[in-house]
This record gives sequence, structure tokens and C-alpha cells, in this order.
Amino acid sequence: MLLAINTTTLQFSLALLEERGTIRAEYSMSKGKGHFGSLMPALDFLLTSSKLDIHKIKGLVVAIGPGSFTGLRVGLSAAKGLCHGLDIPIIGISSLECLASQIPYSDLPVTPILDSRKGEVFAAQFTLDRKHNLVRIKKDTAMRIDDLPSRFNEPTIFIGNDFIGQGDRIKKMLSPRALLAPPHFWNLWASAVGSLGIKRFNAGDFDEAQSLSPIYLRPPDIRPNPVQVTNDS
Repeated sequence: MLLAINTTTLQFSLALLEERGTIRAEYSMSKGKGHFGSLMPALDFLLTSSKLDIHKIKGLVVAIGPGSFTGLRVGLSAAKGLCHGLDIPIIGISSLECLASQIPYSDLPVTPILDSRKGEVFAAQFTLDRKHNLVRIKKDTAMRIDDLPSRFNEPTIFIGNDFIGQGDRIKKMLSPRALLAPPHFWNLWASAVGSLGIKRFNAGDFDEAQSLSPIYLRPPDIRPNPVQVTNDS
């Protein structure tokens, strides 16, 4: 049994997968203030409702970004803690690659995008080979969403994490070059993270927990509090 974790988007999810790839259980939480605090209770619920002992987990797969800064820190810290406590291997997977993998059959390139900040998105592009394996053709990058037409000038399938906020805008800017994945595909599921991780798990291709780091692509939007000057005279 493998545990998969995605906290790179505000709608986080967890999944338990059999080692041959079937989904045993999956949990998804809609975005909300402070909702990453529900991560460990969600794991407990997933295990309890599935009647599974946590020690049945043999490996952990975690999305390592790009994505939410807070989510990346929370998810990777939790994943490393679980791997240390259970003495199991860890595998980190690109969140954009996982999102693209949710389109398993396509003759067109697949362009996954994830919200960044202030009108920016993280994006990449993949194609599928004859065995339906993802082949990267554009690296992970951060860009303004308005720059998508100049970066992706050939027909492509778009899939993202906000169909309402991203889909209509992409269609308006890139039509007819842009085909949109169906709306219910527009969420990064932990089962997609786990599915890519299973291939590496079965090949014994693990990451070193201590050195595994998030993919940020840009500096955090953190500013120091302004210094307040008081006049005591």
C-alpha cells in the first residue's frame, strides 16, 4: 500500500493505492482558510474508514511543486515525518507532471497550469509517446497568465486547478488553439501523484528524504512587518 499526498493546491487530497495502481481510498478537501491543518485528521479518517493499519503503508509519494508555498511546506514536512516514523521510502513528483498525467490519451500536447499569484500561473507542457508515457517538451515555469498565447502557439489541451477562473480566460485568449479538459478534470488528485510514484516505487527509485526539497520557481511573497517608530518625548 502506498500513500500519496498533494498539498500543492489549496484543494489538498490524500490517496491510498495498491502497489499495482488501483485506488483503495481517496480524500479531497476544498480550499478554505487554515484548511491544511486538517491534513493529519484527514489521513486518520482515510485509514479508519478503510480499516487499514498505518503500518501497511510501504511507501509515500508526495507532490513537490510548484504550487502553494504554505502547502508545499506542510505537505513535505508531513511526508518526511511519516517516512521517518514508519521507516518507509519517499518519492517526490512534479505537481505539473501529475496534473498532465490526468489526460492519459491525447494526440495533442498537454499543458498543465496551476495558480501562482497576482495573475501568474505555473505551467509546463508534455506530449505522450506510443506507450502513453509523458515526455516533457517545456520545463516548469512561472509566467503571467496573459503571456500564455506567446508561449503556447500550437494547438494544445489545457488542464488546470481552477476551471472557472482559468478555463474561460484561456479559451478567450487562445481559441481555437486551446482545447480545455472537461471541468471535472480540473483538480490535482493525489491518486494521480500516486500513480506516477508507483512506477518509481516498483523500480526502487526512491528519493533521499533529508535532501528532498520543494520546487518553488519563484521567491516567496513574504515581506517584513514595517518598523513602528514611537515618539516618547
